[in-house]
Amino acid sequence: MSSDDVEISTRLRPGEWTQESLDELVREYQHKIAEMGAAPNEIKTHIEHTEAGGVKVRVEWDKGL
Repeated sequence: MSSDDVEISTRLRPGEWTQESLDELVREYQHKIAEMGAAPNEIKTHIEHTEAGGVKVRVEWDKGL
């Protein structure tokens, strides 16, 4: 990720999310990045499930593409 890239991220604790709410959150983040001007191929989504049952979500605009 370069210094020009844009990122939206959050961490959700166990019990704070369902697969449906996670899917909706990811769509919202992707939409926000697209509204800023990112092309679909420039939007990168990273989802990491933690051992404790939480999840880390990061959606970025990779302007280097």
